[in-house]
Amino acid sequence: MTRKIWKALVLAALLPLALAACGGGGSDGASSTPSGTLHVAITDAPSCGFDHVYVTVSKVRVNASAQAGDNDAGWTTVALPAPQKIDLLSLTNGVLADLGQSALPAGEYQQVRLVLASNAGNTIANSVVPSGGTEQPLDTPSATQSGYKIIQPFTVQPNTLVDLVLDFNACKSVVTRGNGSYALKPVVTATPTTVSGQIAGYVARAQAGATVYAEQGGKVVKGTLADSTGKFVLSPLIQSSTQGNYDVVIVQNNVATGVIRSVPVVVNTSTAVSTSDAPIALPSSSMSTVSGKVTPTADALVRALQPVNAAAFEIGSINANLDTGVYALSLPAAAPIVSTYSAALPLSFAAAPAAAGQYTLEADAASGATQSTGVTATTGQANVNFNF
Repeated sequence: MTRKIWKALVLAALLPLALAACGGGGSDGASSTPSGTLHVAITDAPSCGFDHVYVTVSKVRVNASAQAGDNDAGWTTVALPAPQKIDLLSLTNGVLADLGQSALPAGEYQQVRLVLASNAGNTIANSVVPSGGTEQPLDTPSATQSGYKIIQPFTVQPNTLVDLVLDFNACKSVVTRGNGSYALKPVVTATPTTVSGQIAGYVARAQAGATVYAEQGGKVVKGTLADSTGKFVLSPLIQSSTQGNYDVVIVQNNVATGVIRSVPVVVNTSTAVSTSDAPIALPSSSMSTVSGKVTPTADALVRALQPVNAAAFEIGSINANLDTGVYALSLPAAAPIVSTYSAALPLSFAAAPAAAGQYTLEADAASGATQSTGVTATTGQANVNFNF
């Protein structure tokens, strides 16, 4: 985090104390209402097949009620000096973009709304740049009106600064249409840093750029990319005492998947799963493409899960084309290598040969309906279709 942001945080932390000394505080200026300060930042998980994903945040709103509607009472807007255009793909390995801060009455809050600016005329506020391509507008209809709704309880204590990080999963949020245009189907979570820590480690330099996920129950909670040195940081993650331990899954083209089971997260602590001197090296693997169609009106996300020793891990996912329903996933054919976390590094990995090329493809429709089927991806498979 830059020195400028740290100075802003210090000033924000002191502001409620100054207000209290003057008899100020709460949302309506009543001296009897204690207040704290909410600071909001945004980060990102890796994106699939894009060089850039730009969004312009116009405001962030919070409410103590999870059911509050757009025009109901109780909304507080977090102050942004001006709308901020952010390249989500620059926010990996714990990098944050500061959105702003506001004084709030002390208490528990339930709902966050992320509101984006609209594309208007020649001004492109939200856009994508496909790999090696040119910038294309990103359609965000609901984001520019009521905003994206995020339900995440967090508590603002009197005279205390609270950091809330919005995690925008660009990979699962960008959807392709049949005419080649793009739309945003948001996947955004919020994490209070007061109950969070991180997982960090290294892959071999030859595998720089690998995608690294923190998962629970086969669902991605957080993702990032290993940098040019092989380092990766998964942050923020809610402490294990609240949500349980995490599985770390490492995926890259032309190598086998790596899995580290049951990694703990402790508040304000970095849990190391490997070091620069002993990075995780993944064995080579051929890749196979699994493709098909989903009923277009299902607006479905297709996930590839690999079953390993009575558990399952998400290896990849893609939104089916909004107009045609077409999807394609490239998956490793080799057996994944697996280890269970230990504080004594380096970890010892062993191949799971029974899992080689074995996947469950799951189509999750926007309605909540789910279909799944098993595939063997030792060779390419086409026409793996889902009909809703």
